[in-house]
Amino acid sequence: MTTSERSTAPAAGRRPESGSSLWHRDASSWAGWVMFAAIMMMVVGVYQAIMGLVAIFNDKYYLVGSSGLVVSVDYTVWGWVHLIVGLIAVAAGMALMQAKNWGRIVAIVLAVVSAVLNLAFLSAYPIWSTLIIAFDVIVLYALTVHWHQIRD
Repeated sequence: MTTSERSTAPAAGRRPESGSSLWHRDASSWAGWVMFAAIMMMVVGVYQAIMGLVAIFNDKYYLVGSSGLVVSVDYTVWGWVHLIVGLIAVAAGMALMQAKNWGRIVAIVLAVVSAVLNLAFLSAYPIWSTLIIAFDVIVLYALTVHWHQIRD
């Protein structure tokens, strides 16, 4: 360890100063979480779009009829809703990759909407909906914890 490294290294048991390189490495790890959230948001968007297209073109594919859903609406309506949410999710993921603050806000709102939407759609396709809800929770965690470190 050189003398310059010793002067910037934090003492044992002390938090590093806000300008030190150790603090910067911590912020970059959260940047990785945000990049992961951006990719997951795009994956969720693609999954939502696929679910929407299946509902639009083949409503006999799902386990229960539309009357067995929490919200009793025709599968074509569900399909369009899933397709629109999916396309917006892909756009939000792209905005997150560019570290746009509006992309973060849209992605957080969309992750909540997507989770609720898939909770209502759970009886039609349980495994797929559960997977999307889990991805939404991961995205919410990644985007709501330590965002201020990313913007600095």
